[in-house]
Amino acid sequence: MDTNRTVATSLRGRALLAEPSLNKSTAFSATERRDLGIGGLLPDRIETLDDQLVRTGLEFDRLDDDLQRHVYLRALQDHNEVLFYRFIGDNLAATLPIVYTPTVGLATQQFSRIYRRPRGLFLSYPQRNQMAAQLDAIEGDVDVIVATDGERVLGLGDQGVGGMAISIGKLSLYSVVGGIDPARTLPIMLDMGTNNEELLDDRGYLGWRSPRVDDADYSSFMEQFVTNLQKRFPGVLLQWEDVAQHNATRLLNSYRHRIPSFNDDIQGTAAVVLAAIWAAVRSAGVSLTDQRFCIAGAGSAGTGIAWMIRDALVAEGVAEPLRQLFLLDSKGLIHDRRRDLKPHQVELAHPFGAVDDWAEDDRPADLATVVAESRATVLIGVSGQPGAFTAPIVTSMLAATDQPIIMPLSNPTSRSEATPADLLAWTDGRAIVATGSPFEDVVRAGVTYRISQSNNVYVFPGLGLGTVAVGATEVSDRMLVTAALAVADAGSDISPDKGILPPLDDVPSVSLRIAAAVARAAVEDGLAPELSTDEIDRRIAANHWSPVYPEITAINEPHRPSG
Repeated sequence: MDTNRTVATSLRGRALLAEPSLNKSTAFSATERRDLGIGGLLPDRIETLDDQLVRTGLEFDRLDDDLQRHVYLRALQDHNEVLFYRFIGDNLAATLPIVYTPTVGLATQQFSRIYRRPRGLFLSYPQRNQMAAQLDAIEGDVDVIVATDGERVLGLGDQGVGGMAISIGKLSLYSVVGGIDPARTLPIMLDMGTNNEELLDDRGYLGWRSPRVDDADYSSFMEQFVTNLQKRFPGVLLQWEDVAQHNATRLLNSYRHRIPSFNDDIQGTAAVVLAAIWAAVRSAGVSLTDQRFCIAGAGSAGTGIAWMIRDALVAEGVAEPLRQLFLLDSKGLIHDRRRDLKPHQVELAHPFGAVDDWAEDDRPADLATVVAESRATVLIGVSGQPGAFTAPIVTSMLAATDQPIIMPLSNPTSRSEATPADLLAWTDGRAIVATGSPFEDVVRAGVTYRISQSNNVYVFPGLGLGTVAVGATEVSDRMLVTAALAVADAGSDISPDKGILPPLDDVPSVSLRIAAAVARAAVEDGLAPELSTDEIDRRIAANHWSPVYPEITAINEPHRPSG
């Protein structure tokens, strides 16, 4: 996208300064100040964007509370979008934990307290008959939507209308990392009530203060939403976010072939985990097909990870991949003799005949038993249970592998199954570790270990850019696996000080690689118009937005004679 662009507007004076997509604040030129009627509304000094970044950094660093920093950055986004996105992009490692996990978890809990200015669209069940008009009120076209019902936010559970903070945060990363024009993104809150008693009793709660609707009304509302969305924004990419497991898989399967859509908790998490595993086995000099995978947590993330690992093993020639996959829920090992499995768990159940010498059908084996008896080489945590990975569990892995791959992925940080420092201490520095929340480097025996954050931001922004650039009609499993492989390939030679994933500051360039790979996969599979590699590259470049101030010119309103 041409960054030397010119934007014409009819806005003048205070109205212009109140528009965050156009406001340049002290960076308006002398000509712009004169022609747009804002000369007396700004201090005399004319700054550059770089000057403003220095002042923004000083103010950001002055704050000593992460929630305050989150509120400050959201206020900046509501005031000056270019400055916000440029500051985030220039300081990604420092700001990602503020605009996204883990601080965004606190922002969801405090959403009604820190709410300042409207952003996005709130579609509530009581107003369902006005949904079409509410969508029509959004001006312009939209390329990417992140929609949530707020029922399962991170590891925090039902946060009701507070889930909107996640949608806003995710879309800010689509823009700063994936280059999606923020003017063409839309966060949506699908407010169907909340079962969080604290919110229902809170007089300051901003959502619909009612228990959640039943399954039939939920399905009807979602069908109405997708139908109206297709009419208003045909071809838009829809990301489902923070939907509880009992609805998440059903929504994904119902709509993924009808509208370009994916569930980031199920598929995005799985893709970045698969990327980290690929990078880790390469680092250890072993084969993916020789690994035995233990996944603690069988909700959206756990089942999504299991599905993608299963498919990756099949693609590499493994005939019975479930024999190498051990998925656990809160009751223990999921196997095919259990009669209490949920629909999304059935196809991932471990063959009981392969474990009947150490598992019981009436009392599923616990995590410690499964890890030891299965001789697990890869341990993944998406349970939301802090401390679930204990020293005995972790050290038992050393009987099966010299370099166990351990990924405590639950977030926010307080929910992590283990800390990297403990994992490295228990394994004498031999574990290959990646986490869901950000952790500081670990220094042990004079060696610095960089802890890679297995964050979905590695995948979804590039996936979105590639999908939008070629107009893909759906987001296929192959497109997601292709994105995972592109992330793994972007890593350098692995060593303790480098981690298993590229540094977060490299994510924008990695996203461009993902976009190209995903776009090619969509074209090859007939999900997008037939395009050459050069045409795909041109489309990606044309759709890539950068946070650079445009020149703003005035539209002269036609003269209307008086009388």
